[in-house]
Amino acid sequence: SIVLLHEVTDGSLYEGVAYGSYTTRSLFQYIFLVQRHFDINHFKHPWLKQHFAFMYRTVLPGFQRTVAIADSNYNWFYGPESQLVFLDKFVMRNGSGNWLADQIRRNRVLEGPGTPSKGQRWCTLHTEFLWYDSSLGFVPPPDYGIPKLHYFEDWGVVTYGSALPAEINSPFLSFKSGKLGGRAIYDIVHQNKYKEWIKGWRNFNAGHEHPDQNSFTFAPNGVPFITEALYGPKYTFLNNVLMFSPAVSKSCFYPWEGQITEDCSSKWLKYKYDLAADCQGKVIAAIEKNEILFIRGEGVGAYHPKLKLKSVQRNLLLLHPQLLLLVDQIYLQEDSPAKIATSFFHNVDVPFEDTVIDNVHGAFIRQQDGNYKMYWMDDTGHSQRAIIASRMYPRGYPYNGTNYVNVTTHLRSPITRVVYLFIGPSIDVQSFSVHGNPQQLDIFVTTSEHAYAIYLWTDENKSHSVFAQVIADHQKIVFERASAVRNSPVSEVKGNIEIVEKNLQHFKPVFQQLEKQILSRVQNTDSFRKTAERLLRFSDKRQTEEVIDRIFAISQQQQGRAKKNKKVAKGY
Repeated sequence: SIVLLHEVTDGSLYEGVAYGSYTTRSLFQYIFLVQRHFDINHFKHPWLKQHFAFMYRTVLPGFQRTVAIADSNYNWFYGPESQLVFLDKFVMRNGSGNWLADQIRRNRVLEGPGTPSKGQRWCTLHTEFLWYDSSLGFVPPPDYGIPKLHYFEDWGVVTYGSALPAEINSPFLSFKSGKLGGRAIYDIVHQNKYKEWIKGWRNFNAGHEHPDQNSFTFAPNGVPFITEALYGPKYTFLNNVLMFSPAVSKSCFYPWEGQITEDCSSKWLKYKYDLAADCQGKVIAAIEKNEILFIRGEGVGAYHPKLKLKSVQRNLLLLHPQLLLLVDQIYLQEDSPAKIATSFFHNVDVPFEDTVIDNVHGAFIRQQDGNYKMYWMDDTGHSQRAIIASRMYPRGYPYNGTNYVNVTTHLRSPITRVVYLFIGPSIDVQSFSVHGNPQQLDIFVTTSEHAYAIYLWTDENKSHSVFAQVIADHQKIVFERASAVRNSPVSEVKGNIEIVEKNLQHFKPVFQQLEKQILSRVQNTDSFRKTAERLLRFSDKRQTEEVIDRIFAISQQQQGRAKKNKKVAKGY
């Protein structure tokens, strides 16, 4: 793992923040112990140097919740105070790990959703105590208090506005569109890297991921408005993404076709075989200019090829901390069978309610500081009434379920656009209109304080060098194609086998001695043989019987010596 993590250049863990804390709980203990007992130093590992961003850039304003991508609770399974003080003491040495741990500790939820389980909460207390370095103090990062855009290139996730105080105009926005398992693992599998070790997907577990390419969340004022649906079944409609009809395969919810990793009968995501093994989305652009944010993602690689979708493009424009514009652009191939698209928007805490103004349909949730509203229409100006519902999860999942808005749109060839407007309680939207043609989409939004004109150009229109243009009052902001995300390939770690073998030389003498001590204490030889057989069955070792016999012989030899020593002792 230490070798392979060199390829994860953004410090992330593909299973998300919650399960990431599960990984680092043990990984950091390992790194600490091998340095302490074997003088193997991993503290300068490039992944470790970037991992603080995975903790800092994923916390919602108020420090109580994190972006809940993949199977997740509301925040962390283990720690994260222990992991943060570890990073500060051994890697960063700047006080920021201590500071973030302190902020999380001060703002811990004590009752209701977001409280840690007792088993998880206290099992990292001893390592937090061991690793905490008070001499570093509590020093916030230099950009604390300023909303920042961050792109996790391996994870395929964009965040904006993390780790802020929970107050008016503190936003949080996330967007996910990436490769199954993250870029590093996906490329290792598909490019046959580390072929001495890796045998395809069976060496990895993407089962805790969700069918969520092109999904997003939005928390204006730090209030969760559009959320992930947490730890639940791996159904597409439980994510903030699109489905299509009619279905072209054996789908879970006929006639609707979800993403190709959807699994109808398992708690785990489908990822090992067939089309699912090649699932991927892509972040095309993530640009911030003049406090306006533009994100574009492509999700066509997450859907069945028989749908014959040319592009499933999602655009996000954060015009104001409480005003988000979302545009779905769906391009069909000429012979596509797809007739209808349907999109989902979730809130795990609060049910949505229906609303309509001037034939523009919408939905809203009630919060203590006011109503959080959303409205929508397609590129012809038509607004279809949504289905507003709740979904209970089956038994065996840690959460009851989710509330959602479901908006359905009839598709037109070759392109259909649907526009959604998400509005915080301080914003008074007075007008909202959409006009489109095959080359361009024009959106006009007027609030009580500002006027916005947004122009989006299609990918088919090659004459334009820009993705989008926003005129905010009299200020023009241009998001150019030249600023698109560019991902560089990551090379296989050179001499990876030699690195591991060199480190193993530090371990072998110690573990060989431990093995003798352990085997000498084996009392039930029949049980020992069965255990050895079971363990070796799942290993890559050949000649299993020979290995078991050798271990078994060591055990009997040690026991014989022990009995002999006991007899000698009786002679005294």
